[in-house]
Amino acid sequence: MMRRIQISTAALLLLAISCSDTNGLYDASGTFEATEVNIASEANGVIKQLNLEEGQTLEIGEYLGYVDSTQVYLQKQQLEAQIKVLLNRRPDIAVQLSSLEEQLRQAKREQQRVQNLVNGKAAPQKALDDANSQVEIIENQIKAQKSTLSISTSSLVNETEPLQAQIRQLNDKLEKCKIINKVKGTVLTKFAEENETTVQGAPLYSIANLETLTLRAYITGELLPEVKIGQQVKVLIDSASEDYKTYEGTVEWVSDKAEFTPKTIQTKEERANLVYAVKIKVPNDGYLKIGMYGEVKF
Repeated sequence: MMRRIQISTAALLLLAISCSDTNGLYDASGTFEATEVNIASEANGVIKQLNLEEGQTLEIGEYLGYVDSTQVYLQKQQLEAQIKVLLNRRPDIAVQLSSLEEQLRQAKREQQRVQNLVNGKAAPQKALDDANSQVEIIENQIKAQKSTLSISTSSLVNETEPLQAQIRQLNDKLEKCKIINKVKGTVLTKFAEENETTVQGAPLYSIANLETLTLRAYITGELLPEVKIGQQVKVLIDSASEDYKTYEGTVEWVSDKAEFTPKTIQTKEERANLVYAVKIKVPNDGYLKIGMYGEVKF
């Protein structure tokens, strides 16, 4: 979930309209905001570990803790045991065929012996035909047995596929029990604590990248033609040691619709009261804060 942290539009409009009374120091005024992201739990259960503090800076992929995954892990073990039982029922093809293969070896030895006798004219051709036939019969028996055993093995392996799919689902759930940061930035708010029960979709913390903040300011209609996207501007911030602290900003968005329109617009002065929103990106040196006021000089 993403939202913008900002003060009310009405207040900003008043600030912008009052800019004409500031002796020309600035052209527009507004507040700083950042894109805030709520990082939610992806699992149901008790939070067993959550190494997180407000103000902490996090990198993408940083491990923060985990949600209790005991039940998911036990379900996975149960499925693995079921798969093991099924696979143990697979026939041992080598053992099953050993007897027929021994018969084939003996039949081939007899075939060779009869062949030698026939060659020496000590045995009739019929004896060799019978020997050849016996070898062929045993070979066909071995082929049939292999086919039967292979079908049986494949059937058992196929029975494990739904279980394997369930294990993959559980592995995904186990991964989602880990709390991994997905956005580079600074933790703004911590919504959960260790030993609390969470559910999928419940926010754990909010985070925002504060390296660059956005100043949402409002300009009058008469200034609108002078502002364009990509324009470099001066951003002024109140400073304790000086009157203002100055930053370089870049206009990244200009609204094409007025935020406030008087009921009747008859004169040029009244048209100047039209107010348009602009967003200005400002690199943050650590001094800028969300909600802080800033002024813009175009």
